[in-house]
Amino acid sequence: MQIKYIETDSDKIAVLEGDDYKINGPQEAAELLMNCQYSGTNKVIISAEQLDAAFFDLKTRIAGDILQKFSTYDGFLAIVGDFSKFSSKSLQDFIYESNKFKRINFVSSQEEGIKALLK
Repeated sequence: MQIKYIETDSDKIAVLEGDDYKINGPQEAAELLMNCQYSGTNKVIISAEQLDAAFFDLKTRIAGDILQKFSTYDGFLAIVGDFSKFSSKSLQDFIYESNKFKRINFVSSQEEGIKALLK
């Protein structure tokens, strides 16, 4: 797992880099968040490709379980990707509602993720 840290005047954000680490479920998400918190931040940016494809099938409950870990352990997450390719109405609603509450953000770029996490 490679983590790069971006420091701003007011905060620090962790960015998961590389394709060698996949978040397959809540355990990996919790480990990532704990590593970041140990380094002084609870704000994390990942790419959609770093999530197991099952994350985007809400019937698996993986998305809910991962997002619950971030909520339970006071983490904030930005997931970078092109989410328009998903046709599931329930997934689009999930993304909309998540973005509304600002703890989990689905964004199209790392820059957008940084802005969302600094709000």
